[in-house]
Amino acid sequence: MTDTIVQSRRLGIIGCVIGLVALVAAVLPHWVLPVIDPPPPIDKVIVDVGHRVKERLMARIKGVDYQAPVRETSWTDLLHQQLPVAAVSLGLLAIILGVVGQLRREERHVAAMATTLGGCAIAVQLSFLLMGALIVVAIIYFLGDFLALF
Repeated sequence: MTDTIVQSRRLGIIGCVIGLVALVAAVLPHWVLPVIDPPPPIDKVIVDVGHRVKERLMARIKGVDYQAPVRETSWTDLLHQQLPVAAVSLGLLAIILGVVGQLRREERHVAAMATTLGGCAIAVQLSFLLMGALIVVAIIYFLGDFLALF
């Protein structure tokens, strides 16, 4: 008689669910929220910044402290602030659960999937950070080349 030993999958499955939620939290603020609540047009933003600069200069000329108008934060602004932190935190938790599941000799593919999902959530966040850094470097290089600094 051959008895099969059923390996536990508890930590791996919990890690997979948390990793999937982390991946959704990593993707949501960059691709889904702008479709739901699009940012204001660039010409409106330029006009608003111009008015704020003018009001700031007028306050400085008058010798009065400038009081910035209170800007209401929308629910999408709150999500833009909170979801990247949640994605990285949940991604790390999924990686930890996958590693602990591996150490407890749970099924390898479930633990590996939890670790991979957590790593992908962190990688998505880092990719957007690196894209922003590359754009800043490209702008600095373009301005330096234009001013004959490089």
